[in-house]
Amino acid sequence: MERQAGAERMASSEKREDGALWLTMADGQRLFLRDWPGQRAHDAVLIVHGLGEHSGRYEALAQWFLAHGYAVRSYDQRGHGRSPGQRGALRRSDDLLSDLATVYEHYATSLGTPPLLLGHSMGGLVAVRAVLDGRVEPPRLVLSSPALRSYEAPWLHRLAAVLTRTLPNLPLRNGLPLDGLSHDTNVLDAYRNDPLCMRSVTPRLADFIFRAGASSIADGWRLRVPTLLLAAGSDRLVDPSGSREFSNNAWATKHLTSRFFDTLFHELFNETETGRRQVLAQLLDWLRRTRV
Repeated sequence: MERQAGAERMASSEKREDGALWLTMADGQRLFLRDWPGQRAHDAVLIVHGLGEHSGRYEALAQWFLAHGYAVRSYDQRGHGRSPGQRGALRRSDDLLSDLATVYEHYATSLGTPPLLLGHSMGGLVAVRAVLDGRVEPPRLVLSSPALRSYEAPWLHRLAAVLTRTLPNLPLRNGLPLDGLSHDTNVLDAYRNDPLCMRSVTPRLADFIFRAGASSIADGWRLRVPTLLLAAGSDRLVDPSGSREFSNNAWATKHLTSRFFDTLFHELFNETETGRRQVLAQLLDWLRRTRV
């Protein structure tokens, strides 16, 4: 944590430009911040989005948290959304972990207390890897369809590792089946028509996802933070077997609560109303039971 504290001091304070809120990382990368402040909030949550999307897609979830007494912050990860730079590109393999640590510590300092951490898909992978590494120490962690295992063939894993050494930021199509995001066709149409959503990935980012997913599953036994894992049993974007294996490895820690929704698709918080209501009910029950 001392190393991360140093990185946090190197990052500039948040800055408003044309009404937008930005935070600059130690390497000069600027990240776009999005806040939903709650005047009567008793707690707060930091949301980490997934591959190809951005923080603005969490408006409905943020409003749900606000209604339950949580202030909310999210941010566009580097190479995503309104944050500048090549789409899906990383300078170093651990950039997303370092960025999360800086954003989290900055938000915690501004609040005067550490917030809940919630990550979806790739954001869930970033969140859990950062927690397992001790880069962030949230009081509670929520993982939504975390990208712990992909459907990609082993040879693609090996290719990503090779290209990371030769062409690390070569733009490639991510090949994710968008019709597996949700059963709600309005969600699919909104994603496809959103200019801030992208379909690209780079070898270095893909290699990070593959490696961090495998290592997080193996390190499940090291979990020391109260964690809620929400997984879509009919997920077509990430392989839910990764969440099941992580659950098995973390079971003995007594810190993990797992909930699998067999018929739901990848974006649990953007499912049709019946499915979404089930997911939010489980989340609310866990939040109430684990609140200190």
